[in-house]
Amino acid sequence: MRVEQALNEGEACWCSLIRLELWNGAGGTREVAVLKDLERALPELAINDDVWLRSYELARKARARGMTVPATDLLIAACAQHHQAEIETADADFIAMKLTWT
Repeated sequence: MRVEQALNEGEACWCSLIRLELWNGAGGTREVAVLKDLERALPELAINDDVWLRSYELARKARARGMTVPATDLLIAACAQHHQAEIETADADFIAMKLTWT
């Protein structure tokens, strides 16, 4: 619902890693068509050197708090943080990781 609202309001974006994860999970013709539509519609946030550096820092902070976060999630979170974008998710890793952003 929240993602659909962001899409409808033109506020949604993604990074190449999210794009890859979605393509990796796409199975049917309908999912492929939806992803092609998203590719045309969504701006893509760059994963640059600053994003990589932020992801290392997030990993360090998470580890210091006893958390082991998947590398893909660290990179997505760092990209969102770098570009000042919010993450819409129900994923426990992202929710817990928000504590490390401060």
